Amino acid sequence: MWLFFIFTAVLYLIMIMKLTKLINFGLVCCVFAFSASAQQTTTPAPATNYNPAEAFGPLFYTQNGNEFRSANGAPGPKYWQNRVDYNITANLDETKNMVSGTVTITYKNNSPDKLPYVWLQLDQNTFKETSRGYAITPSRSRYGAQGEKFDGGYQIQNISVAQKAGAVKFTSIVEDTRMQIRLDQPLAPNGDLVTIKMDYSYIVPKEGSDRTGHLTTKNGEIFAIAQWFPRMCVYDDVIGWNTLPYWGGGEFYCEYGDINFAITAPASHIVMGSGELLNPAEVFTPEQLKRWNAAKLSDATVHIRSEAEVTDPKSRPAKDKLTWKFKIINARDAAWASSKAFVLDAARYKLPSGKTGLAVSAQPVESNGIDSYGRGVEYVKSTIEHYSSKWFEYPYPMAVNVATNIGGMEYPGIVFCGWTAKKASAWGVIDHEFGHTWFPMIVGSNERKYGWMDEGFNTFINGISKKNFNKGEYAGPPADLHRIGKSVIGNPIYENIMQMPDGMAERNIGVNLYSKPGWGLDILRNQILGEDRFDYAFRQYIKNWAFKHPTPFDFFRSMENGAGEDLAWFWRSWWLNSWKMDQGIAGVEAIKQDGKLVSYNIRVVNLEKMPMPIILQIKTKSGKTETMKVPVDVWMKNTSWLVRFPTTEEIESVTLDPDKVLPDSNPDNDTWTASGN
Repeated sequence: MWLFFIFTAVLYLIMIMKLTKLINFGLVCCVFAFSASAQQTTTPAPATNYNPAEAFGPLFYTQNGNEFRSANGAPGPKYWQNRVDYNITANLDETKNMVSGTVTITYKNNSPDKLPYVWLQLDQNTFKETSRGYAITPSRSRYGAQGEKFDGGYQIQNISVAQKAGAVKFTSIVEDTRMQIRLDQPLAPNGDLVTIKMDYSYIVPKEGSDRTGHLTTKNGEIFAIAQWFPRMCVYDDVIGWNTLPYWGGGEFYCEYGDINFAITAPASHIVMGSGELLNPAEVFTPEQLKRWNAAKLSDATVHIRSEAEVTDPKSRPAKDKLTWKFKIINARDAAWASSKAFVLDAARYKLPSGKTGLAVSAQPVESNGIDSYGRGVEYVKSTIEHYSSKWFEYPYPMAVNVATNIGGMEYPGIVFCGWTAKKASAWGVIDHEFGHTWFPMIVGSNERKYGWMDEGFNTFINGISKKNFNKGEYAGPPADLHRIGKSVIGNPIYENIMQMPDGMAERNIGVNLYSKPGWGLDILRNQILGEDRFDYAFRQYIKNWAFKHPTPFDFFRSMENGAGEDLAWFWRSWWLNSWKMDQGIAGVEAIKQDGKLVSYNIRVVNLEKMPMPIILQIKTKSGKTETMKVPVDVWMKNTSWLVRFPTTEEIESVTLDPDKVLPDSNPDNDTWTASGN
């Protein structure tokens, strides 16, 4: 019995002690809550959609770095990628608008995996009336063949496969814009080779996805030839074989290697292609060869073939056909253009290393005015030199612009630009298309999946380039991010940036892939990290992934590590979600001590899901203006923030983000004035 009473008493005491602790804890909580409440201003907080835990949640990366892709965003010590070299001989039949040729593909399996089959891209097949792309592309789309009726797609024959210099058994299938070659013996890991050879031909569409085609001018047809040979699909450590079909919205994902190609065309034509022209003495007249060599030493434009010479038969060798030979090293693709209508200009560009190369512009006489591509070489030269100095050195021996019916399209060493462009538009399309040399020709991202990794990055660096060209000749006013925030950012009609291009409404691609990522990088550089930290991290990203295949998260990690900043909130807001931003001024309160004004408390509220730094412009009664910037970190655990502004002078007005550099969606709550309160 006593033991029972003692045991009961002990339990009772324990319960009393626990209850006392709970009461004390509750009192502390009440005191803390009262204290916290006492620190708030009397102005009631407006309703907010902002959730700090959602914006700044710590779980962002879903997997750790590994030996293939490091946590710091760089390739890991065991990073690998496969390699493909091409040797191509092709013929242009201008009467049939046909390209025919033979391609020999040497594919090297550097992966740790056995490959029992390989996949190739057959982009021209999207123009077949039976293709999946034809079926899903609207008739008014820029990504079809504009309703043109022709026998589209590749005709392929005489396929052979060899390993270790001997023929091997295989079977093959063509599925839409892909071909699978099934090997009798798997391709061994860590360096095994396979050689694939085939003959092919196809009809060039008039306007093929605004990326390849031919244009009729008064002096002849201009052929802009791209996606013109079967190419290997990429096999990578992310998803293995990348076999997304080509439908037009998504662009390309290609392996690196050396490409040798020889183009046989009518002798009346001039052919320009990717890389280096290997046999100028065989394809130019003696006078043109002299000028070509002079251009290599000239900073001013040299007319290789002038406008007056275009209709002169003596401006081309007196032969039936000529073969132009090109080679481009460590490139992911190649393209070319051919026409008897070309005016041809060239000059030297200079690189930071001391190397030089040839800036070239080929255009019809209709596009040769000084207000158009008559300045083409000047534009090409400036663009190549600027990006080489700012980010990473241009890797090819030539940079060729071709004016044709392609609105704007990029390939290694050569770009196609709209032939009617004038002044700022001509400059802008050349600058944009050559900006693609860095994204995705040097930094080889997967455009088929992540179009923003080339278009968005390029749009961003174009903005810097435009300010740099000729003392800002074509520089326009800065973007009004308030207008953009009100109409675009967070607008549900626009898909997420991370959506595949082919999964977006065509009308939205300009915003989703170009503008919004470009605006985001501007904000990151100018308002969050600053130029020094941003530029250093961005250069490291380019250097680390030059001629390799990064993913979006490799980029995110690269920027965070290089700049020393956790930017998960930013990627989450701008890239992974389509959030809005709305900061507002909820109140301004004068603080006095001993009856004298000592400061103001300015209450800023965050009303939408996207956090951003606070930028305040404060004007005092004497007309003095001061700008304060509060880092984004204040939103890590708050939905409102008191900004203290020390002053003994009365404030006349307070304005949020006066230069409109942040995408605030509601201008009505951005200004407080003393007269209005």
